[in-house]
Amino acid sequence: MKKIVFTNGCFDIIHPGHIALLEKAKSFGDKLIVGINSDKSVSSIKGKERPINSEKDRAAVLMGLSSVDEVRIYEELTPENLIKVIKPNVLVKGGDWKKSEIIGADFVELNGGEVHSLPLLEGFSTTKIIDKLRKNENSETSENNGKTCITKTSLSQHQKVFEDLFKNHLIEIEECAEIIYEAISRNNKILICGNGGSASDAQHFAAEFVGRFETERKALAAIALTTDTSAITALANDYGFERIFSRQVEALANKDDVLIAISTSGNSPNVIEAIMSARRLGCKIIGLTGGAGKKLASLSDACLVIPSERTARIQEAHITIIHIWCEIVDSKLKNL
Repeated sequence: MKKIVFTNGCFDIIHPGHIALLEKAKSFGDKLIVGINSDKSVSSIKGKERPINSEKDRAAVLMGLSSVDEVRIYEELTPENLIKVIKPNVLVKGGDWKKSEIIGADFVELNGGEVHSLPLLEGFSTTKIIDKLRKNENSETSENNGKTCITKTSLSQHQKVFEDLFKNHLIEIEECAEIIYEAISRNNKILICGNGGSASDAQHFAAEFVGRFETERKALAAIALTTDTSAITALANDYGFERIFSRQVEALANKDDVLIAISTSGNSPNVIEAIMSARRLGCKIIGLTGGAGKKLASLSDACLVIPSERTARIQEAHITIIHIWCEIVDSKLKNL
């Protein structure tokens, strides 16, 4: 029986780092299957300007490599379902993913397989290649008579972000609201976590559900994992700051609950840990992140990636989306 190796990614613009990773992955077994995100899921993770190359073209390029034996396209943000279908003997990801962050690792190891996080070839990145190609495009900063006009620049950026949300992200906003509503209608609960300003958003969201948004209705089960200072400080002291949310998820979450993971960077270790704990328990994951938040997005079942890398602009969009979710859920409950 052949030893099956699996890895996954977008593989939008193939570079030497990809080739080295795939060749090393193939060395662990007899057949290498590569899962690639569909065009729709790439756009959800990396923004509406991606992918550069279509799923058909990306698959064709990969199949031209001697190390690759088969390519599978998956529609979800994560390859979890595909991994369960393939049942690989070896699961491989690049070194920017810790073993604890690799989707499907538990499943593969439970079935006697191996999981490897391989060092990346330094200096190569699809994002850097694209940024280099676009280096002459206009930046987000505007100038007026040689001086930066902070007010105009900030409002212009805010307007641009919201125009993009209106044009490109209405379906994603409503899909996330539907996940939240379905959980509430099953008497499941919503858990929310984030750091700093995102912690404030988590608390704001929970308050709108437990209290009310704009109309009177029953209290809805929502918990911000950012509010219990005794638990947070004890967990940080005893387990480390990375576990302050995941440990609470382990204590409070049940199958089919929803975790809303908020991180403007998309790389907050404690938020990522919470996501992985929630996935193991069978929760649905909704991500709220910014333009650089590709890791968080690719670990979520549904995600809103705000098209900006400025924290202020991202957070302004996050709180608006939270209010929209509250309004949608209230509307659905009213119509029952």
